[in-house]
Amino acid sequence: MSDARRDIFARLRGGCIDAPAASIDAEREALGSGLPPSPPAEELCEAFLRNVLRNRGTIDCAQHRNATVDAVRRFLHDTYRSQRLVAGNDPRLAALPWRDAGLLPRFGSLEDGEPVALSYARLGIAELGAVLTTTGKSNPAVNNLLPQHHIVLLDVEDLVPAMEQAWERLALTDPKLRTRGVNIIAGPSSTADIGGQLVYGAHGPIGWHVILLGEVPDGALERALSSQPGA
Repeated sequence: MSDARRDIFARLRGGCIDAPAASIDAEREALGSGLPPSPPAEELCEAFLRNVLRNRGTIDCAQHRNATVDAVRRFLHDTYRSQRLVAGNDPRLAALPWRDAGLLPRFGSLEDGEPVALSYARLGIAELGAVLTTTGKSNPAVNNLLPQHHIVLLDVEDLVPAMEQAWERLALTDPKLRTRGVNIIAGPSSTADIGGQLVYGAHGPIGWHVILLGEVPDGALERALSSQPGA
């Protein structure tokens, strides 16, 4: 630790040394919190979908199980002309009617030569246009971070307005079911390390496709798509 940093921390500790905990808590609460950014739409699903697009993701919606596997099939066909993908050992993924869509998922962790991985998100955060996944056998982190294209399923019921609500929801998880890792994903991998030029896919997925499952309000998907420049 540098002398300057050590001096700063010493002054911080000295300023609170005689203050009661209640006083410190009261001062912290009095600071309040910053105003959240204005959402791009009033309706939660549409705001989330618009922000996913702003993050250079692609989007789709599916109301039921058959529509879900068909949405995955369309993406695979349009992107790779393929029927294969790898998915985590999430029981919700295993229970989907893959054969009805002619798909051949392999369940487990991504291996060399497998370009597409499928995950089931724990939560979606509308404010960020992001998904939150917890790591483990049901959702290996490698499936989120290393495929060329990452497909994510998200239930409408697991969509929250902002990060604060996401942490609150996670705190309600049964301690026996909590995992040690959390990934918050807001778009494909990108970097501007080389020459200040923004490059996608340098360190991870070049494509990020989010499928929102359940009762999405009529027109939300279409309005989100039409909000894109050049749509």
